[in-house]
Amino acid sequence: MSALYNHTVARLTYRALLGRRRALIMLLMPALLLVIAFAVRAQTGADDRAAVEILGGFALAAMVPLVGVVAGTGAIAPEIDDGSIVYLLSKPLPRRTIILTKLLIAIGVTVAFTSLPILVAGVILNGNGQRIALAFAVAAAVAAVAYSAVFLLLGTVSRNAVVFGLIYALVWEALFGNVVPGARTLSIQQWSLSLAERIALPGADINSDVALPAAVILLAAATVAGTWYAIRRLRALTLASGE
Repeated sequence: MSALYNHTVARLTYRALLGRRRALIMLLMPALLLVIAFAVRAQTGADDRAAVEILGGFALAAMVPLVGVVAGTGAIAPEIDDGSIVYLLSKPLPRRTIILTKLLIAIGVTVAFTSLPILVAGVILNGNGQRIALAFAVAAAVAAVAYSAVFLLLGTVSRNAVVFGLIYALVWEALFGNVVPGARTLSIQQWSLSLAERIALPGADINSDVALPAAVILLAAATVAGTWYAIRRLRALTLASGE
């Protein structure tokens, strides 16, 4: 386990992600989701259609990737930008341990700020009728894993990781991922939505453009590939710093 996780790296990553500014940014979207859920429930009562539209169209399509951007890029990009990553690279730590530890922390933070609020919002909206709240909460947790890996990788390859991450989250996932049929098949949102479709009861009106077996393979591939290449990039950074 020590080769996969380091407490010092974890502590530094937690401190970076849960600082005042990032924590406030990550709290904003879940707070807005809960406000919307209370308002809709007060207006319409328990409503399966409203729950699917809000949890799918806002929470899974926008909130999860945006929180993923903040957590995934924030786990490593600031340290690379300000040069403090040298502190970790100077320690006798395998580079995979640094990346895997940061990935685990980013996943945990993303799940905490997305999956749990989605579950609560779903219960508020329809009392988990048709298992809708559970379905979207699980989908968000699985999506958090893939987003964290992709955005952590982005943090190692670009000094504009947050900008590119926001473009992906807002343009590709939230816009094209909901509108353009071809783009939907290459969307983490749609892959995770396939899990929600399977978990919810028939009649819940949750539909994904990607079949579940393909979705599971693509989610795993994105996570593994993103993590592997992030490790390679960190090793390259080590070589460059020693030249």
